[in-house]
Amino acid sequence: MTVTQASSTFQRILDHSSRADPYPLYAELRRTPVARQEDGGYVVSTYREITALLHDPHLSSDAHNLDQPGPTLAMRGEVPAFIGLDPPDHDRLRRMAMRHFGPPHSPTLVDDMRPALNAIVTRLIDDLVSKDEIDVVDDFAYPFPVTVICHLLGVPREDEPRFHGWVEAIVAMLDVDSATGSEERVREGVRARDDLRAYLAGLLESRRGRPAGEDLLSRLANDDGPDGRMTDEEIVSTANLLLIAGHETTVNLITNGVLTLLRHPDVLERLRHDPGMIIRTVEELLRYEPPVQLIPWRAAYSDLTVAGTVIPKGSRITLVLASGNRDPSCFRDPDRFDPDRRDNQHLGFGAGIHLCFGAPLARLETQIALNELVRNLESPRLVADPPPYRQSAVLRGPRHLLVRQE
Repeated sequence: MTVTQASSTFQRILDHSSRADPYPLYAELRRTPVARQEDGGYVVSTYREITALLHDPHLSSDAHNLDQPGPTLAMRGEVPAFIGLDPPDHDRLRRMAMRHFGPPHSPTLVDDMRPALNAIVTRLIDDLVSKDEIDVVDDFAYPFPVTVICHLLGVPREDEPRFHGWVEAIVAMLDVDSATGSEERVREGVRARDDLRAYLAGLLESRRGRPAGEDLLSRLANDDGPDGRMTDEEIVSTANLLLIAGHETTVNLITNGVLTLLRHPDVLERLRHDPGMIIRTVEELLRYEPPVQLIPWRAAYSDLTVAGTVIPKGSRITLVLASGNRDPSCFRDPDRFDPDRRDNQHLGFGAGIHLCFGAPLARLETQIALNELVRNLESPRLVADPPPYRQSAVLRGPRHLLVRQE
């Protein structure tokens, strides 16, 4: 495949008409592991090359290192979240947030949430079992992780209608196709980002100087750990990241999981009779239908040579995680959904220093959600296949998933 063909293939992947099944196009893309695009960016689509770059210190997550920064660049002096920073700033902020979220300082936080997660899922499912038809997204996969992340952060659940619209606009702004990206969509995304940051800053101010509560905002606002205290701007950026990533990706993982199980009724029946297989089932889902399909807006910190191709300093690099997860050179029969797959070193949560911060929570949420849905839904079947998909090529998932019960 020529570079021009590979560029055309990636544009077809970004087109919404390919959202329901981009995987044949990913296979085309892998014929050119590193493909230069017409806009000067580079797309990397094979497992080994993606994995190597995710561990390469010469790959920058800081959009300031791009020759042509996109809409993800922090504007007007805003402090980016640690996902958009490189060491040492990334390491410091991630370490400070992790003090209150996981090991080594809070090693049992996620596991201790299990009773609360079960209670939320039980309450949602109690409202579903009597319905002939449900929307998995609106009735279950969205309200579950949103409730969880609001509780964790200390964001009032009743404010969800306010921040839902902001999050939608911010996600829409992340469209990697700069050639077709709407200027109005970018403006709406910037406004939404400003509104969300102002909202979180107000919540932060209400926690300042009070005895630290159990929520993350309260802890960050009043914490003086080994690295000192985050600035207000750093706390707001961290909360902004966790609020968005804390439910957007999990909504897709749960919804894609339900869709995949309904397309594989043999696996669904096995899971119904053997709930213990849910751990490896979710790992295979993360490989087979990852909630984050690609990582755009990475930058070459210096000239990089990848698979024999020299990527100049300052170039934009897009890592197509979902393509790497289907690479036949690393996964046997990669287009088959196989929960019994061994040594499943998928890229569903990325890799390297930017490995998903909330991966343990997302795993547990999805394990509980799918097991309980499988156990409680009576003879579920899809109303439409494929379902309608959201616009985003980055955070790919159904906008609605209608399921009928017999």
